[in-house]
Amino acid sequence: MKCPFCGHNDDRVLDTRVQKEGSIRRRRECLECKARFTTLETLMVNFPMIIKKDGRREPFSKEKIFKGLQAACQKRPVSLTQLESVVERISSWIINRGENEVASRFVGKKVMTELKQLDDVAYIRFASVYRTFKDVQEFVETLEDDEWMDSVDHNSPQLTLSVITPTNQFPPSTEKNQ
Repeated sequence: MKCPFCGHNDDRVLDTRVQKEGSIRRRRECLECKARFTTLETLMVNFPMIIKKDGRREPFSKEKIFKGLQAACQKRPVSLTQLESVVERISSWIINRGENEVASRFVGKKVMTELKQLDDVAYIRFASVYRTFKDVQEFVETLEDDEWMDSVDHNSPQLTLSVITPTNQFPPSTEKNQ
């Protein structure tokens, strides 16, 4: 390590501490001028490129995943710590794939898997945007699909989903004409 004061290349480490986020803080002393300074070592990770639906490529972004999760979990009992943990699991999963490029559909499915375990409402919110349904009927059919219904707790009371079809008939009025 080069001394920031005199430029000498030799120093000794006086103290080493591992930080919460995984970086390493070292207190050093220059062997030439005896000046002390601190260094912070962090691991540099190269994330793969994400291939979008339209073929564009963009760098993986933890922030983009986090914002999507925040939007899905808005006004839900999900803490920021839980969201940060999900982002870290997804990031680790992407890195462990060991690929230079990953299709966005795989990332979306991973996010949906994580949300399914975290909060049912957030899961449905994210899926409704991610899957880009053509109409309400397709959305309801997808929700009734076995793959989606695995996450539902059948012991708790829930409202059933049904499709309302427009008709020209109205229920009879209970009001009297005056």
